[in-house]
Amino acid sequence: MRATERGISWRLFLFSCLFLESSSQGFGAQTQFICTSVPKDMDICAATLQNSVPGDDLKTTVMQLRETVLQQKETIMNQKETIRELTSKLSRCESQSGAEPGGRRKDPGSKNTMGDVSRGPADTLAQLSQTLQSLKQRLENLEQFSRSNNSVQANSLKDLLQSKIDDLEKQVLSRVNSVEEGKPGPRNETEQRGRVESTLTSLHQRITDLEKGQRDNRPLDKFQLTFPLRTNYMYAKVKKSLPEMYALTVCMWLKSNASPGVGTPFSYAVPGQANELVLIEWGNNPMEILINDKVAKLPFLINDGKWHHICVTWTTRDGVWEAFQDGVKRGSGENLAPYHPIKPQGLLILGQEQDTLGGGFDATQAFVGDLANFHIWDRKLSVGEIYNLATCSSKAQVGNVFAWMETSLDIYGGASKWTFEACRQLN
Repeated sequence: MRATERGISWRLFLFSCLFLESSSQGFGAQTQFICTSVPKDMDICAATLQNSVPGDDLKTTVMQLRETVLQQKETIMNQKETIRELTSKLSRCESQSGAEPGGRRKDPGSKNTMGDVSRGPADTLAQLSQTLQSLKQRLENLEQFSRSNNSVQANSLKDLLQSKIDDLEKQVLSRVNSVEEGKPGPRNETEQRGRVESTLTSLHQRITDLEKGQRDNRPLDKFQLTFPLRTNYMYAKVKKSLPEMYALTVCMWLKSNASPGVGTPFSYAVPGQANELVLIEWGNNPMEILINDKVAKLPFLINDGKWHHICVTWTTRDGVWEAFQDGVKRGSGENLAPYHPIKPQGLLILGQEQDTLGGGFDATQAFVGDLANFHIWDRKLSVGEIYNLATCSSKAQVGNVFAWMETSLDIYGGASKWTFEACRQLN
């Protein structure tokens, strides 16, 4: 290169540096610039763009921004989930605190695991009336027994219990008048309800004791269990556990007019699985059977206040199930816990749904009504065998895993036990 050309190039280089330095004064004291030699035939702007941000750097920057956006999205989702959990806990706390300020009642769908399910005055009166009717019917049975046996002791106790029931009817009538006239109720509604239900429980126990005198005159399987109220303390526990089963049939007589949902006639829990085998009708949902926490909806309609015989059969092969009401097949399905045997060493509870092994009862899921002739087999019964059970045939079989016997149950919380014969009730 000639000396003249080298001089021109050098002057252009110095001019570029001076131009960039003067322009940098508008960007603050922290801005720095780097001077780069540019060939004389190349555009200065194009060369600057070519050297400043390579393509690989652009791609890396875009990936980093994308990763940042995804992380922020995940953080937002986690925060939403936390908000939902806190809202749910707050709702449960509010539901357990009773009526809120301003007179607004609890949400009917909220759980209440602290005792009786929340009830308004009309619901309470209806359930008390139903309970009194049950007690009256049992007393009529005792009257027939005492007349046929000329028992002075039975007559005197019957008169005492009748007097107690009359007093309770007066209390209910007084409550009805108060509600109709719009008068304020007692200051402590919970305390009064507790006294009434305590009296009812005492009456149930006295009548049960009196009925024990009839036990020698009837078979041990001619009885029913009555659960008059939705509570988390009325239930019956089967004394022995179930064996491992690869097929089963569960049958029973039920009578209930509870709404919404009759509750949980029975639940079987094992260590590590509270829903090993459960029959439940909760809220406005149809009745369901759960095996290993897998669910099948059953086509039963039984909450009409009449006795109904129901059976459910199941086999572990393909999880095939069938449902029978009053001796007639009403539905079937498959893929209900296929190839999962019913596990042994668990607890079988009548009247409550177990959230933990032998406990965790929820009053809103409790069974309300009457239950009798509960049997379990470790095989699938035939259609004819189920029909014999539903029609009280002399050929009807009893369960080979669990058979309905008074001596097989422990009863808690005021659930009562009294004489029942299915065929006599049907005729």
